[in-house]
Amino acid sequence: MPAKRTRRVLLLDQVAQAFESGRHYPEQAVDEILKPLFEDHCVLRRYLIDEDLMSRTPGGQYWRSG
Repeated sequence: MPAKRTRRVLLLDQVAQAFESGRHYPEQAVDEILKPLFEDHCVLRRYLIDEDLMSRTPGGQYWRSG
């Protein structure tokens, strides 16, 4: 994972493309998509949320928002 935010956001934007726009995903499905991409898929999921490339409901539904 790049340390520089600019590079990290570019990479995360590519990762976000793995999710269909307008479709909601349960956390388990998000994890299954992210696991092959990065060893610590939880951190990757958090980065996607923090950079507003994905959104999350309190109930654990995710969708691509960037």
